[in-house]
Amino acid sequence: MPELAKKRPEFRNIHAFKDLPTYRLPAAGWVSILHRVSGVLMFVLLPLIIWMFDTSVSSEISFARFRNAFENGPGGVLLKLIALSLIWAYLHHFIAGVRHVWMDVSHKAVSKAFGFSSARFTLIASLVLTVVLGAKLFGLY
Repeated sequence: MPELAKKRPEFRNIHAFKDLPTYRLPAAGWVSILHRVSGVLMFVLLPLIIWMFDTSVSSEISFARFRNAFENGPGGVLLKLIALSLIWAYLHHFIAGVRHVWMDVSHKAVSKAFGFSSARFTLIASLVLTVVLGAKLFGLY
C-alpha cells in the first residue's frame, strides 16, 4: 500500500493579515496581475498620452514649450516618472500579451515549465527594457 501524500493546507476563510503575507504567488500569477495593472494604468493615463502627443505635434512652439517643461520645468521629474511608468506599462502589457497569444496558438506552450520560464522572461524583460529606456529618458546616455 503506497504512502499517502502529504495533505496540503486548505484555505477556506482567508484572513487578509494572517494568510496573505505568507502566500507565495508564482511568477505566472504576478504576470497575470501586472498585466491587468498595466492595462488599467495605460487606460487611466490615456488623456495624458493624448495631450502629450497633441502638444508635441501641434506646432514647433508648443513642442519647444513641452520639451522645456519636460526637461527644465518644476514638474519635469514628475512628468518623467509618469512617462517611465507608461513605458513600463506598455512594455509589460505587450510582452505579456505576446506570451498569452503564444500560449493560445501553440499547444506545446501549455505546460508548467513553459509557464514558469515565460513568466520569468516577461518580468525580467519588461524591467530590463524599462531600466534601459528610463536611463535614456533621464539623460544617462
